[in-house]
Amino acid sequence: MRAFLSLSRKEFMENIRTYKLVIMVLALSVIGLMSPFLAKVLPDLISGTDLGNGVVLTLPEASSVDSWTQFFSNIAQLGMLVVIIVFCGLMASELSKGTLVPLLTKGTPRGAVILSKFFVSVLIWSVAYAISWAVCLVYTYYFWGIQEFHHPWMTFLAPWLFGVLLISLMILGGTFFSNIGGSLGLVAFTVVVLNLINLAPWTRKYNPVTLAEGTLDLMTGAKSVDDFIPAFTHCGVMIVVVMALSLYVFHRKQL
Repeated sequence: MRAFLSLSRKEFMENIRTYKLVIMVLALSVIGLMSPFLAKVLPDLISGTDLGNGVVLTLPEASSVDSWTQFFSNIAQLGMLVVIIVFCGLMASELSKGTLVPLLTKGTPRGAVILSKFFVSVLIWSVAYAISWAVCLVYTYYFWGIQEFHHPWMTFLAPWLFGVLLISLMILGGTFFSNIGGSLGLVAFTVVVLNLINLAPWTRKYNPVTLAEGTLDLMTGAKSVDDFIPAFTHCGVMIVVVMALSLYVFHRKQL
């Protein structure tokens, strides 16, 4: 436990020095800010556009649902992309450069290295995502006032858990391949496979991708919490399995 805490402190300071924390917070805050802003101004900008033959485009007045639609869409795409870019070198960079060798030769447990990197990365992702959510919530309230919001906690946790899955995959990819290409490749392969599986409608209830792409249905009440429990469960199991594989591979890896 002492080694884990020491490594976590070191990892957190390293993320501050390399501006990863700042990048995550700023990038996701921009997403939280621009989502209600775009929802507010787009109808005014697009309405009245002449489509030809006397057809004029008209859009209904924006609502808080449009704001959250923008937010969840941006988080599922831009937000997850930021997570991948910032954390793709979690294990890959240190293994390729050999910077972990002096640390491990001093008796530092290998498991503590993996778990500390996972813990700090998830912590940074959690803080940045929470700030982004709060910014969107404040500006949505400012533009449209209090609106009906179903299952706020589950709605908040769904994209967050999928982000945690991406972090775990980058740790496994970096540990196994020892380079950033392998880390990115494993994430890309997994996301593509999950999206291909998602083409079958009956699988969507169980697919972790649903946590990133179907959150709006949960917020609007179109779907219940029970509809998302299988996806939550499978995503959690995947994270545990991926992290267990990372620990196994790292313990057997020759440095």
